[in-house]
Amino acid sequence: MEAVEDIVVQIYNELMSVDRTNERLLVAISGAPGSGKSTLSQALSSKLNKSEHVAAVIPMDGYHLDDSLLEDLGLLKRKGSPETFDFVGFKHLLLRVKNEDEVVYPVFDREREISISGAGILKKNIRIVIVEGNYLLFDEEPWTCLSKLWDYSVFLDVELTVLEQRLIDRWINHGFSQAEAKQKALGNDIQNAKRVIASRIHANKILYYG
Repeated sequence: MEAVEDIVVQIYNELMSVDRTNERLLVAISGAPGSGKSTLSQALSSKLNKSEHVAAVIPMDGYHLDDSLLEDLGLLKRKGSPETFDFVGFKHLLLRVKNEDEVVYPVFDREREISISGAGILKKNIRIVIVEGNYLLFDEEPWTCLSKLWDYSVFLDVELTVLEQRLIDRWINHGFSQAEAKQKALGNDIQNAKRVIASRIHANKILYYG
């Protein structure tokens, strides 16, 4: 894959040619866990803002179901899979972002593994919203319908071996031992990654990294 800076310029140029009215422009950046969605989203947002196109990033991670609820549902070990998100709440947020001037949304605190209600706000002056998450282009119900909401979409297609190492490193950086990090990455994260990669809807731009 090309350098992030070069990719951002490409996406920026393509976004400038997207037909739109006075509505906010919704940009989806999707891919498996560890594919680089957050890095690309923040870099694109920075480029847009420096170019006087007011933009912001909203991660879908704020719609993780709480661990206590996942435990009751028997899904705690599968946290991060499609079934462990509040899909209805997330879809409602996207519709509000499209149609309302100011929107408050939850933010996920990865250190504490909890979603914090009302921790983010989308101001009226923000006209380009970059949404990043694993399942934005996921071709399984009920997620499939989200594809109609995107004005432009990007999918990061990364080799599984690369994802594995990135995910292991991520858990180590969160204080887990090598063995614990490997178990978390290979026992759950990679299973989610395989679903994302195997069942995706067409994106405007696909970025390959192997």
